[in-house]
Amino acid sequence: MLTDSQELEITTDSLEAVNAINGFFEQLLSVGNNSQVILKAVEADPACAIANAHAAAFYRFSGTSDTIARATDFLNAAKAQLSSANEREQLYIAAIEAWTKRDLKSAIAHHEAIAEAFPRDLISVHTCQYHYRNSGNSEGMLRIAEKVFQANRDSPYMYGMLAFGLEECHHLSAAEEAGRRATEMKRDNRWAHHAVAHVLETQGRLSDGIAWMGSVSDTWENSNPAFYSHLWWHTALYHLDAEDIPKVLSIYDTHIWGRARKDNGREQINAISLLLRLELRGVDVGSRFSDVAAYLQPRLHEHILGFMDLHYLYALVRGGKDDWAAQMLESMQVYTSKALPYIQLIWLEVVLPAARGMIAHAQGDLQTVIAELGSVLPRLQEAGGSHAQRDLFEQVYLDALIGTSKYQEALNILEKRYAKRSNILIVQKDLAHVYKMSQTKK
Repeated sequence: MLTDSQELEITTDSLEAVNAINGFFEQLLSVGNNSQVILKAVEADPACAIANAHAAAFYRFSGTSDTIARATDFLNAAKAQLSSANEREQLYIAAIEAWTKRDLKSAIAHHEAIAEAFPRDLISVHTCQYHYRNSGNSEGMLRIAEKVFQANRDSPYMYGMLAFGLEECHHLSAAEEAGRRATEMKRDNRWAHHAVAHVLETQGRLSDGIAWMGSVSDTWENSNPAFYSHLWWHTALYHLDAEDIPKVLSIYDTHIWGRARKDNGREQINAISLLLRLELRGVDVGSRFSDVAAYLQPRLHEHILGFMDLHYLYALVRGGKDDWAAQMLESMQVYTSKALPYIQLIWLEVVLPAARGMIAHAQGDLQTVIAELGSVLPRLQEAGGSHAQRDLFEQVYLDALIGTSKYQEALNILEKRYAKRSNILIVQKDLAHVYKMSQTKK
């Protein structure tokens, strides 16, 4: 039995397999573009349980339906070696199996057990944070990072994980400090770049954000393609708030959709979300929605994450694919009826009403937006995504309120947005306009 770079025991006699697992550790936690190195571990030792489980996780992280079957094959290979695997490996295999069954509660429970007994397993912690975020549990993201922090004070990746957990729990100063520390320890620590980007965007520090992203963007060339797109998406948000629309469109055309693997769901939502934000600012995005919508047919029956489905539906309608949007909404209803009970509840009470609201906005039916989307905004974290990503839905709802002259309701939202980001021009303009109109109505 050998040990990996984190001093964790691996049930294998193959040094080549361990080296590939170490490579996977580095690539996954730095969000690099060579996580498929884990497949070399399986090639070196097909009977290595943890290598097969990591390979299954690799395909699950890709987030598309066509990779689920491949993940299942590797999971089955891992389970076939369960009796010879050690305790940590058995727990990890159980976590990946639960993920494959979309039972994130069970997956989280197994990852938490690993964190208690084997706190150096940062791959498990990273995966657990991912599930917590997609379950709307920011406190869980931070809690598991803090749980294993003392055992990993030497790891730049630990500080990046801590930073994102802190940010999602609104501890912004501490998050920025941890993210910058992580980057000092390892400059191409893209997860840490991302955490700091969230902080600076949340605080409306546009010039700081542009400078921060510019100072590390050269390292993104070696990033996972979807994350490359996402980091440029964050960069575009600073320029959008600075009202530099030509720069935003240039980033979209060069680094987001222009560089995308156009059939990849995560890259599609980066594009969709930026296009919608541009349209909410009154920008004509031309045929760009149609360009994206043409690639969305594989998403219709996927339902990996409710948050993602809301983007796809919007783009389908705006891209002239109303028939596909209708098929997708029906498929979402069928998926909901067959899902695990706690998932079924979230989709019935949150995701489906939000879906109807997003379709309505794309069709210009603002009254339905208010009725459907407004009722679920406080619970949208249960659909997945981060605070920065989900802010889009409040912007859509706000647009509907203003468009239907519901100025007092709009004023309540805008005053809160102004309190957080008073320097953002669009917030200033909308607040002044809505305040004036609300006074006129009196």
